[in-house]
Amino acid sequence: MSAASALQKAIFARLSGDAALTALVGANGITDRRLAEPASPLVVIAGIDSTDHSTATEAGEAHMVTLEAWSEAAGHRQAQAIAAAVRAALHDAPLALAGHHLVLLLHRDTRLKRDGKSRFHRAEMRFRAVTEPNE
Repeated sequence: MSAASALQKAIFARLSGDAALTALVGANGITDRRLAEPASPLVVIAGIDSTDHSTATEAGEAHMVTLEAWSEAAGHRQAQAIAAAVRAALHDAPLALAGHHLVLLLHRDTRLKRDGKSRFHRAEMRFRAVTEPNE
């Protein structure tokens, strides 16, 4: 399994098992794709961009993980609360990855905005992760 796939699986498991987050979005409110007719609220693992982060002696990858919190509630308050729960669950979390070691997972930034094409508010969160293969 690639490091990005293992990271996505671990993030999904962590978010799905977080009581504070599931209280906000429900048991089925975490997915890896935005549905055509999305339920709201929703957390989407929107993407993972991976680059080589190897040194002369160690193999590794750097990953930029993008998560989105979607809400159709009036204003940004619900999207902000969901984003805060996601950050609390993932920032510096010690996730176990199949075949890989997570060196770090840090929240980089969150951007809140109203989706111009729909009634939804969205919080886009980016996390930086570094992984190394298990030897």
